[in-house]
Amino acid sequence: MVALTSASGVIALLDEDQVELKTYALQKLNTLVNDFWAEISDSVGKIEILYEDSEFSERELAALVASKVYYHLGELDDALTFALGAGNLVDVSQKSEYIETIISQCIDKYIALRSRAQDDQSEDVDPRLQSIVERMFQRCIDDGEYKQAIGIALESKRLDVVEDVISKGNPHELLSFVIEVSMTLVQNLQFRNEVLRLLVKLYQNLDEPDYVSVSQCLVHLNDPAACSNMLETLVAKNTDESLLMAFQIAFDLEDSATQDFLLKVIQDLPATKKTEANEMDTDDAPTDPNNDSFSKIKTILSGEETIKLYLEFLYRKNHTDLLILKNTKNALESRNSVYHSAVTFANAFMHAGTTSDEFLRQNLDWLQRATNWSKFSATAALGVIHKGQLSQSMGLLAPYLPQEGVSGHSSYSEGGSLFALGLINANHGGDVLDYLRKALRDTQSEVLQHGACLGLGVAGMATDNEEVFEDLKNVLFSDNAVAGEAAGLAMGLVMLGTANASAIDEMFRYAHETQHEKIIRGLAIGMSMIMYGKEEQADTLIQELVNDKDPVLRYGGIYTVAMAYCATGNNKAIRRLLHVAVSDVNDDVRRAAVTALGFILLRNPDQVPRIVQLLSESYNPHVRYGATLALGISCAGTGSMDAIELLEPMTRDPVDFVRQGALISLAMILIQQNDATNSKVSTVRKLYEKIISDKHEDSMAKFGAVLSQGIIDAGGRNVTISLLSRTGHTNMPAIVGMAVFTQFWYWYPLTHFLSLAFTPTAIIGLNKDIKIPQFEFLSNAKPSLFAYPPAIKPPTTTVVEKVATAVLSTTAKTKARAKKNEKGDLMDVDKEVQASTSAEAAKSDEKKEAEEKKTKKKKEENFEVLENMARVVPSQLKHVAFKPDSRYVPIKKGTVGGILLMVDKHPDQPEEFIDPSAPTAESSAANGAQDEAPPFEPFEYTFDD
Repeated sequence: MVALTSASGVIALLDEDQVELKTYALQKLNTLVNDFWAEISDSVGKIEILYEDSEFSERELAALVASKVYYHLGELDDALTFALGAGNLVDVSQKSEYIETIISQCIDKYIALRSRAQDDQSEDVDPRLQSIVERMFQRCIDDGEYKQAIGIALESKRLDVVEDVISKGNPHELLSFVIEVSMTLVQNLQFRNEVLRLLVKLYQNLDEPDYVSVSQCLVHLNDPAACSNMLETLVAKNTDESLLMAFQIAFDLEDSATQDFLLKVIQDLPATKKTEANEMDTDDAPTDPNNDSFSKIKTILSGEETIKLYLEFLYRKNHTDLLILKNTKNALESRNSVYHSAVTFANAFMHAGTTSDEFLRQNLDWLQRATNWSKFSATAALGVIHKGQLSQSMGLLAPYLPQEGVSGHSSYSEGGSLFALGLINANHGGDVLDYLRKALRDTQSEVLQHGACLGLGVAGMATDNEEVFEDLKNVLFSDNAVAGEAAGLAMGLVMLGTANASAIDEMFRYAHETQHEKIIRGLAIGMSMIMYGKEEQADTLIQELVNDKDPVLRYGGIYTVAMAYCATGNNKAIRRLLHVAVSDVNDDVRRAAVTALGFILLRNPDQVPRIVQLLSESYNPHVRYGATLALGISCAGTGSMDAIELLEPMTRDPVDFVRQGALISLAMILIQQNDATNSKVSTVRKLYEKIISDKHEDSMAKFGAVLSQGIIDAGGRNVTISLLSRTGHTNMPAIVGMAVFTQFWYWYPLTHFLSLAFTPTAIIGLNKDIKIPQFEFLSNAKPSLFAYPPAIKPPTTTVVEKVATAVLSTTAKTKARAKKNEKGDLMDVDKEVQASTSAEAAKSDEKKEAEEKKTKKKKEENFEVLENMARVVPSQLKHVAFKPDSRYVPIKKGTVGGILLMVDKHPDQPEEFIDPSAPTAESSAANGAQDEAPPFEPFEYTFDD
């Protein structure tokens, strides 16, 4: 059979009058179009006429041929138009290049039309287009490509399809996929909330409802009422498992929700005798059998339990290497306030939450050399060290806090203590807020006001407390630069994430009225906090700020972008930041724009090195510094080699503050890494030591190196920097702490805010009574892989050993003869000498063998048995397993970490518990009583006549 070399004969049939011939021609052309499309394109007009003829029976076939011709010509819009006219002849199940391209065009068009229709209801979707997309969804379902169908459905905002696809596939797997995609790729906040509402319904309709995921969705939806209803439902079931789940959800909520949200959940729960005893008579309190469960839930939601458990963990597992601090302190000039502050911050970070102030007690003379703001920071550091000791905070800081009628104390020390009080109670204000408000109102000292404002901001974070806001506003209006800066920042922290329009309006207006740059900066950062997580709702404010002629307000506008779109990966936000990074006339604004990229891309840390690579080579040192922080923020705790490779050359940058940024970011990335997980750890640690001891190094770089030593070993080597929670949601206190920490560029005391980003890395199992049972679990990895870094060795002092006196052979013989004269038998003497010599040789051989055995590396096991309250770093979680015969297993499914409620498989057997050892208010009181001298025994006294 001869192959066709032209389609001209078939094309000629299109001019015939008979319908049958035209139909035959179209059928034939449909099979030839891939080879002869160029020839057919000259007559495509005739094919179009046939399609437009309403009386022609094969119109759809004509449309299909015309579509294929336009596809080959590259006219994809025309190809799509005619494909729609072809109706069911476009077979979406075919795997040809033409079909794939048309479907792709079809989906893009459908998504665009659906988005427009959703936004302004302007355009209806062509039913023919809808038909092809519907068939595409069915094809995906038939082929088992459920995730692909869900992706298209989410982009085209078809929640009905999402629900249908989930019902046909594996619900658990697909629901996890939807929640991940909705949090990372769905960039419209309103639609994302609609998706989350659907997820709540679907999670609750599962055979075994996933209450943990429901609670996380409700946090994003800011629906505390639904959370309290769910907790009530679980408690009402009154089974061991339902109560464990209720407690687990309470712990998860406390980990991820705001203070305001948690307070509303607590208020919505039924009244209990314990917590409402002050409001009602115990006789009138409800006699609910679930009273005890609700009391426990409220205690958990208040944060008391979480803080107590992590405090115990950090106290028990403290692995701080004090020799590092000692060497650093000795290498630096203690009278230099920058170096003194640096060591203060490093010590605070290393001991964050451990309650250990051993270094300070060992170096009281050094501590007393702090003056002015260094003294403020040194006192505030106590708040970081004792973070979480809520019940003891007032007692711990009593020697430093301002006292009525008592003067003579350093105002810097008193101001620092007020800030420390806020740090101890960070994100758990409670009664401390009233004390701080009173302290703020009772003083006119700018230093005390500064400390009280910062304390109120960090303790009252996200409380939406109008009274606190008013007190801060009064300080702001006094127009004092030092106090006003802290007040502006604290106003934003108190109103964190509320998008309060009146608050923003007052702050924005005052920022234009004041002449103090410090106050404008405080207000600029404060306004960014108010818009935390608000995405598109913040666009109007962002536009006003970034277009302002004042560079400090433009700087605030950039941080508003960072906070509003934090962890969204929003393309519009990224484009705006990149534009500002290369175009703004102010260095501070450009630096902030690059830094902000780290916050936007928290969920996609792998992208950041690629995005900032060119910026890290910029001629502008401020842009380079921003690139270092962007890498540190986004890749914190990951050990990312791509990020480290970019940062290493920057540690040798000619500009001192760029070196500082690179050193700090390396510490953030390498926190909780060791030589087994990252080969750069030892090199970087030695680099810090080298820079600190180098007398010719700039103070800025030294400050960065000292701070880095504190960060890389933070929390006794038991915490990581985690801006996302274990469930993948944003960790609000951590993100806010990191954002305020980056302001240390202008004001060193704000460095302490980084402690809010420290997340303990532990597995802490609890039983239904919220007690800590003893149990074991496995880490299926070599122990060395996740071990603590080895402590540095103290310098060895060389001791001159006494050398054994050499004994000549003649001397030995003389001694032997003398012995023979004494005992009479030379043979016996020789035997004795030989026996003792051989015994010594045998002993020497045994010693050598023992040493060889010691030095011989023991083969390491591929697993490790861990006990409850163990340190488990994030990358280790996937290796954690519970034995099939374990008595305790987590109520949560999947990869687990943090605080876990455990199901007891043998409740009839007695339990062994871990006794708390961390200092508490009660133990401190008991110790105080023990330290006191005992009273005298009663006795009778008689005068001796």
